[in-house]
This record gives sequence, C-alpha cells and structure tokens, in this order.
Amino acid sequence: MSALAAGVRRTLPALVVALPPRLRRRLIVAAVAGLLLGGLYLLWFRDSSFVRVERVVVAGLSTKDAKTLRRALVAAGSSMTTLHVDQERLEQVVAGYPVVRDVRVSPDFPHALRIEVIEHRPAAIAVTGGSRVPVAGDGTILRGLPVQGKLPEVQVRGSLPPERLRDPRALRFARIAGGAPAALSSRLASVREEKQRGLVVEMRDGPLLIFGALTRVRDKWAAAARVLADPEAQGATYVDVRLPERPAAGGVAAETLAPLPAADSGAVPPVTGAAPEDPAAAGAPLATDPATAPAAPAPPASGGPGTTTGTPQAAPPPATEQPAAAAPQPQQGTGGGALANPQP
Repeated sequence: MSALAAGVRRTLPALVVALPPRLRRRLIVAAVAGLLLGGLYLLWFRDSSFVRVERVVVAGLSTKDAKTLRRALVAAGSSMTTLHVDQERLEQVVAGYPVVRDVRVSPDFPHALRIEVIEHRPAAIAVTGGSRVPVAGDGTILRGLPVQGKLPEVQVRGSLPPERLRDPRALRFARIAGGAPAALSSRLASVREEKQRGLVVEMRDGPLLIFGALTRVRDKWAAAARVLADPEAQGATYVDVRLPERPAAGGVAAETLAPLPAADSGAVPPVTGAAPEDPAAAGAPLATDPATAPAAPAPPASGGPGTTTGTPQAAPPPATEQPAAAAPQPQQGTGGGALANPQP
C-alpha cells in the first residue's frame, strides 16, 4: 500500500503536491465522487428505463423494401436508449440493402430516436440484354429504387451482377454520371469514351462536356456548371474541363453569331447632302424626275457678225441641283459693233 501511495505521489503534478493538505483532501474526495458517478452512469443509468427509447421515427426510405426495412430499424431502435445508441447495430440492419448508403441517428432525450436513411442516388441506367436497372455513381446496383426523370444509359458487358458493376468501362461511365450536380443529372443523355478526348458527356439541349481522364470528377463538374451558367457561353457546342482551373467553351454555333460586315469593295460612299463635282463622272443624272428637270439651252444660231439670235435663258436650278450650262456672254464683233443681248 505504501508503495502504491509513493507511486501516485510521484505522478502527481508539482502544483498539486504544493497545495495545502486540507485542499488536497477535498480534491481527492471530488475525484473519487466523479469516478463513482461516471461508473454509475456507464453501468446503470444510460441503459436504464429512465432514458429508454419509446418512439422511433425513420425517414428517407423510398425503396420497394421500405416497409420491411422500416420495421427492422424500429425494432432495433426500440431496444436502445437515448443515451446509448448502437450505431453499429443499425448499420448491420441495413447491410443487406445495397440501396442504403448511410444511416444517421439523432437521439431526442429522453425517449425519442430519429433514424435518417441515406439512399444511393440513381446516376445511370445499366442496360444488359433485356434488363434495365438503375445504378449509383459507385456502381452499386439499385434494384427496386424508383427513378425520376431521364438518366443516361450505360451498356454493361455480360450479365448484370447482383450488387455492384464489375465492368471497368461501365464503372467509369457510372462514376462520371454520378458526379453530376442534381440540377444537371436529368439533362445527361449519354456517356462515351473517345480515343482522343477521353470521357465525353452528351447533354440534352446542351453542349458536349469533355472530361478526359477519370480524375478530379467533382472539380470538373463544378467547372462545367460554372461555364454552363455563364451567359457568354450560351451557344457553345462543347465545354472542355480537362483542366478544371481553365475550362474552355468553344465551337459556337453559326446561328448564334452576329453577321459579319461585308468585304470592303473599295468604293467610297457618297456624302449625304453634297453633290458630286462632275455628275457625269459620278454616273448619276442631274434630276430623277423628267418633269422637273431643266431644259438644256439650244445651241446658238449662226448669224452675221453684227447680230446674233438666241433663245431665252433657262431659269436657274434650285440650289441643290447642278446648273445645266453657263449663260452665253456678250462678245465683241469684228465689225466694231457690240453684239446685242438676247431678248427675254
């Protein structure tokens, strides 16, 4: 006994040893009381009828075996207490149901227990022969699980296994489809593998998604979702997410582009409001309306040196039109007399 006391004394911190004897005794009594209460809790109270589960709520089941599985979970939960939940036992109950991915338990002190069943989400439809069965993203066969909406089909070589896909190619396709966000999963049409571009996802009413290798699937889907939500990427025929840090959208459809300007022919466009200096060189008539076009002046008649007959001058054209011809100017005759002005 003295040897045990000496060992305890050596292990005690120096601060405790330095305490006054009276305070030290109180600490020892408190420690012993704590040990007794802890033992009482572990050995009796947490499994006593004071905290026994009386009501079990099971949520999240949608498989065709939901009734059977619910009864098994309720029976297992009713044998527990809210202070002593056996998670391992509940996992053993759902182990025979591949559709169940996880079980989460939330005790509600003192007498209620809530069990939430997390089921696999169907990612694709495994097709082999005449069989069509939904599969999860990890390849788990989900027989009996209802499917909502359209899912991409995955061709499986050979017969369909009972629990999980074994075809490596089908497993890759299922994993790509299973990583899609819930908002995009119903828009997937098919998954295929190409020699040059690797894994490619074809979308309904959307572009091709090029994934390349089966790596960083979650990051690639996040990058694809960002690009698809960007208005500037609308009309693209493919989205390349092989490098999720630098996704690329391209192959914009021709009908979504603005029309290109016509090629420059070299002609200089006319300036609005200005008339060309030489109408004949410009290739345009002086007037477009024959009724309003001014009459051309008649050629002067030949006459004697002293007299000249002419026709009346035409009225000056509007300011916006080019004058037809300049009025004849008076000339000096060779006989010394001035030529007469034409009569009005």
